[in-house]
Amino acid sequence: MNTTYDIDPTWPKELPSEWVLGQIGSVSLDAEDNLVVLNRGDITDEEAEVGVNAPPVIVFDRHGSVIHAWGDREILPIKLHGSFVDHERCVWVTGMHDGIVQKYSWEGELLLQVGTRGLFDTTDGSIDGDALNSASDRFFKPSGVVVDEVSGEVFVSDGYGNRRVVVLDAEGRFLRQWGRQATMEEARSGYPGVFARVVHGIALSRDRLVYVCDRQGDRIQVFHRDGTFVRNIWVRTGTDELPDARGTAWWVDFSPDAEQRLLFVMDGRNEHVRILDHATGQILSSFGRPGHQLGAFTHGHTLAVDSGCAVYVGETNWGRRIQRFVPGRPQVKGGN
Repeated sequence: MNTTYDIDPTWPKELPSEWVLGQIGSVSLDAEDNLVVLNRGDITDEEAEVGVNAPPVIVFDRHGSVIHAWGDREILPIKLHGSFVDHERCVWVTGMHDGIVQKYSWEGELLLQVGTRGLFDTTDGSIDGDALNSASDRFFKPSGVVVDEVSGEVFVSDGYGNRRVVVLDAEGRFLRQWGRQATMEEARSGYPGVFARVVHGIALSRDRLVYVCDRQGDRIQVFHRDGTFVRNIWVRTGTDELPDARGTAWWVDFSPDAEQRLLFVMDGRNEHVRILDHATGQILSSFGRPGHQLGAFTHGHTLAVDSGCAVYVGETNWGRRIQRFVPGRPQVKGGN
């Protein structure tokens, strides 16, 4: 498969009049390649003088035009972080400064909420309490969510405060969990089922294995759906010693072919998208670099891969944009 990528300078189209984007918490795709974008809305005072804070949930079609937008910041999770569009076209969201996971209809109607906004799985229920890593009815700064279309089970990476994967049924009832804080030695050795620090992105492959980004552990851990460890996929492009302060394994998605032969990993530490051979974990190629110009990233955070193998990257911090990369022309070796 082609692993050469070029920036698409025509995507997205111009935003509606006066809209200004804040940090982009997440990007995710529906089955028709419409892109759901979580906008944190933290525009500057200067931007607010001349512009309008764009809605928290914005949907772009494959051509880059805004086709839908919704969301109430008083109801949505605080500091939007992860999203997923399920097989029924419902939008699931998490927030890294909250203790909830929500499910919305495509039109933006709140259908389900697990947890209470502002209540955390900590010793005192506050965001400043010590992590318990155990509650069945709330989370502690959850980062990502994905839904198994066969079983309806919901997998949550929990997250910035806790160190676990939580599994819910389709109605939001707790089923099981796995994971805990890794010791220094466990992080260095790649010990299974523990997390160096942030449990970041989460994804399900077609064979229904769970891929979890152990961000500061510089690896993606692969599990069966019951939490049984399968293997590590290392992204050793960070520090020599683990845990890595920023970490390399931020977000993961798969190529759209039936075998999902490629893994796309957002390496936020180095501001690169890494393209890996799925079977071996070998890094085949990369694109991106630190910076503010087209094709560069400032805090590249999450990514999504569409049915044509185009890659969408959302940036937080001072990047605050979505970029689209498309498969480039394969390099031809030899010849005159």
